[in-house]
Amino acid sequence: MALRWRISALVAAAACAVAAAVGVLVHEFSRNRELSQARESARVTLDRAAVTYTRTGEVQGSGAALDAPGLPGDLRDLVEQGRRGTEFTTGPAGPAMWAARPAGSRVLSVRVDLTTTMRDIGALDASIVVAGLITTAVVLPLGVLTAGRMSRRLRTAAGTARRIAAGDLDARIAAGPRPRDEIADISTAVDTMAGALQKRLLGEQRFTADVAHELRTPLMGLVTAAELLPEGEAAGYVRDRVRVLGTLVEELLEISRLDAGAEHADMSPCPVGPLVRDVVARSGPATTVVGADETADTDGDADGLADGDAGAATVRTDSRRFERILTNLVVNAHRHGRAPVVVTVSGDGRTVTVRDHGPGYPRTLLDDGPQRFRTGARERGTGHGLGLTIALGQAQVIGATLEFGDAPGGGALATLRLPAVPPPAGADPAGPAER
Repeated sequence: MALRWRISALVAAAACAVAAAVGVLVHEFSRNRELSQARESARVTLDRAAVTYTRTGEVQGSGAALDAPGLPGDLRDLVEQGRRGTEFTTGPAGPAMWAARPAGSRVLSVRVDLTTTMRDIGALDASIVVAGLITTAVVLPLGVLTAGRMSRRLRTAAGTARRIAAGDLDARIAAGPRPRDEIADISTAVDTMAGALQKRLLGEQRFTADVAHELRTPLMGLVTAAELLPEGEAAGYVRDRVRVLGTLVEELLEISRLDAGAEHADMSPCPVGPLVRDVVARSGPATTVVGADETADTDGDADGLADGDAGAATVRTDSRRFERILTNLVVNAHRHGRAPVVVTVSGDGRTVTVRDHGPGYPRTLLDDGPQRFRTGARERGTGHGLGLTIALGQAQVIGATLEFGDAPGGGALATLRLPAVPPPAGADPAGPAER
């Protein structure tokens, strides 16, 4: 049940409880007061009648009676013991207050009719019930409005927190200061947290960009120096390490551009089949390519897509970024998984999956997404974790979604889904979401 209706139900229950409590208290007070007054009136009348009976031997005109036939049995037994008393009855003749005392060998009694009094108390009870219903009817809408306003403010805060968690670090609740308002305090705390998180992430992004730019100049010197080394095993090792360092610097620069939102998609019609085959051919190790309705051939050859299947599908996307995403996924599968690596293209060409048969993605990556400089699991090999981060960022630039999961039967499975209606060329990207 939503908070709004919980608060509304609580307000309604509280209003009904208060009305019932007040009604019971008023009813008991009014009833006891009327019975007390009737009891006192009956006693006074009885005493006057006793004086008259003692003097004249008659009770006519005194409001009392001798040996009244309707006298309650308990009260008659009390009088026979030589005592006096009163009793309230609700017999067929209606509610009444009796008072009786001994009069020689006879019983002198007084009956005060309370029919009108009890009817008035019943009317008072009905009025209390009506007043309680009216009060509930007035208070309940006010409670619903107040609860709805609180619920909307809390939903706004929760929605903003979800946007921040999804990567929109500019999202703010912007609640004004309100003394002794807990919801406003929560909103201010969320905005403060978002601002601090944004400053920290922007600082990290600037540091990454600055490091990458600063490394380019000495790297160019290293490349030149490595090329001047005489041929040999040591020179080959140095050149290989320089190439690795150059790739790392270029990836850092690419991530810094994605962070800054400087990447824009250049959309155009692209045949998926030839594009996938070209990427697989240039990726190095053997990779299998199949259509959505084909069986994967795991003989280690790069199989093409037959005419009329997914290979003939054409989608509108940025081919260069599509290649970048697919290359990173295939290289990551070979580097951290195990063969065979299978690339599957759907019939409409909008879904491409890359699967390896290794230990699968680490749980931290499945829960939190790719993170730079973190591979997440020793069994998936060493690395700096930039490949999947770049793939995710480039997918967001072209308006695609990239999901990571475990393949049925074991292995890692990456699924790239291209949008049915791609964003226009030059549209501002959302930028990669760092988690």
